[in-house]
Amino acid sequence: MAKAEKLEFQTEVSQLLKLMINSVYSEKEVFVRELVSNASDACDKLRYLATTKEKLLQSDPDLKIKIEINKKDNLVTIVDNGIGMNKKDLVSNLGTIARSGTAQFIKEATETKDLSLIGQFGVGFYSAFMVASDLKVVTRKAGESKLWIWKSDGESNFTIEESDDLDQLNSNRGTKIILTITKENKEFLDKIRIEEIIRKYSDHISIPIFVQNSGDKEEEKPEAINSALALWTRPKNKITKDQYKEFYNHVGQMFDDPWMTSHYKAEGQIEYTVLNFIPSTKPFDLYDPARENRLKLYVKKVFITDNCPELIPPYLRFLRGVIDSEDLPLNISREMLQNNPVVKKIRNALVKRTINDLKKKLAADRASFEQFWVNFGPVIKEGIYEDFEKKDNLLEIALFKNSNSTKLITLDEYIETMDKKQMDIYFITGDSYDNIINNPSLEGYKSRGINVLILDDPVDSFWTSSTPSFNEKNIKSITKGIDDLDNLGKKKKDEKEKKEDKSIEPLIVLLKEKLKDKVKDVRTSSRLTESPVCLVADESSMDPQLEKILQQHNQLQQGISLKILELNPDHKLIKKLAKMSKDKSSIGDIENIAILLYEQSMILDGEKPSDPVNFSKKLIDTISASIN
Repeated sequence: MAKAEKLEFQTEVSQLLKLMINSVYSEKEVFVRELVSNASDACDKLRYLATTKEKLLQSDPDLKIKIEINKKDNLVTIVDNGIGMNKKDLVSNLGTIARSGTAQFIKEATETKDLSLIGQFGVGFYSAFMVASDLKVVTRKAGESKLWIWKSDGESNFTIEESDDLDQLNSNRGTKIILTITKENKEFLDKIRIEEIIRKYSDHISIPIFVQNSGDKEEEKPEAINSALALWTRPKNKITKDQYKEFYNHVGQMFDDPWMTSHYKAEGQIEYTVLNFIPSTKPFDLYDPARENRLKLYVKKVFITDNCPELIPPYLRFLRGVIDSEDLPLNISREMLQNNPVVKKIRNALVKRTINDLKKKLAADRASFEQFWVNFGPVIKEGIYEDFEKKDNLLEIALFKNSNSTKLITLDEYIETMDKKQMDIYFITGDSYDNIINNPSLEGYKSRGINVLILDDPVDSFWTSSTPSFNEKNIKSITKGIDDLDNLGKKKKDEKEKKEDKSIEPLIVLLKEKLKDKVKDVRTSSRLTESPVCLVADESSMDPQLEKILQQHNQLQQGISLKILELNPDHKLIKKLAKMSKDKSSIGDIENIAILLYEQSMILDGEKPSDPVNFSKKLIDTISASIN
């Protein structure tokens, strides 16, 4: 036997192990579920490989999971004859956690002592340390000759050694996990207790699970504890709510209740079965840049892959569940899945069905749908930008914050409340609701009772840039171009007001000259009622928030475009500045105030002053002059 090699756990693993070992978590029984789930996955992977490499299964074709209890030595052993592991697999699977959001998960779990989310990170193996003082893993990968032994007591390191004693596994492949149960957890040395846990959590697993006490005589035809039938193949009326939940927890690696369950069989040109779930909470990897989906693809009940980008678009990546096709070949490779016409048809039908189900839910249970939208709305809005074919369908179920109400509304509901004179759907984008709702650009719309959509998700700047209309109504930003508010309820200006507006022209000329390097133009506006000035984009320019996002990600080929400074001709400060502009001795003061007004508009748009030091100096000088 080769000398054991000692290796250090990844930092996150060490933190997780300390959390497990010192946990006061009450439902420690979940370790059985997690280890059985891992064993089931190992068998599924082998069954898939055997579709192209039949020899892997020939010597031991009956896949199974066996749990043996040794009360005398305080041992629980879980054995599967699945794909097994080699040294590289042991290091990557049992020594590291390479998942986005893991550190945040560990932080939250440490603070709350809630370990119920462990499986969501593929770290269910470590749950064994809640009940065991040390673990030993004996494994041999299918098709390979070497047997490996992994050991750890849950501290900072683990060992791996190669062994010549192939009898330790009693099989030419698979994995055996041996747990030394601590005194405080001897309840798990009871066969009846283990069987109870399996029936509770793992009945849906399609691999038969057997439990026996050490020393018991082997039965000729032992009876599996679980039903060993793929849940999605059973009739809906034969499946309980609890069974659906346990399957969802298993297949989705989620530990909440499913928000929605969709189980149906499609028949016709192609046949496939769907059992999908929408979570009631956000998965930790929802915003992982990879945007991978977690649907498992089966062919005739044989697991193929859990990473098939062609099966569902990224904007529905929160779905968890199973798609089982009757028409794909069993030996299909991941490369062959690309551009496969059967997969394409399944994808189109699945997207259509999911959107229709959400539309029904919106109509039937608005409160529940609104909670769903809070969790997954920003992700679905990615589809409005990316999926031209389904854009209108997604817009129909989208909910939006707005300036007239604290309630979320649909676009149809927005249109229903529009005044007859209003032809467009108005929106404003930004990085937070509180900042947007106080933006000066909204003032003219608020004063006229015109509703404006408040779009504070980063994706909003993208889909609005590629979505000019909805139901024959233009979708228009209120921070771009010339406003049309004079046509939406304000009385026409009388001769006196028109004369007052002309008196501002010298001020406009002065501001254009002083701010020529900072703004594209200076003009009066109906957009403002309370604030003296605001910045807006030119009609042909990019949405300001989109421009800001692209700049932050270094994706803007040229610098930020110059904005237009709009003045409120009715504001007392603008009127005063207009009078001062006729006095040459006041020009210097006006120029200082002009800079302050420009910088203040930048701040209200969520930007920093272009020159904070100069801005601060001018502000102090102006305040000092006003006191004198």
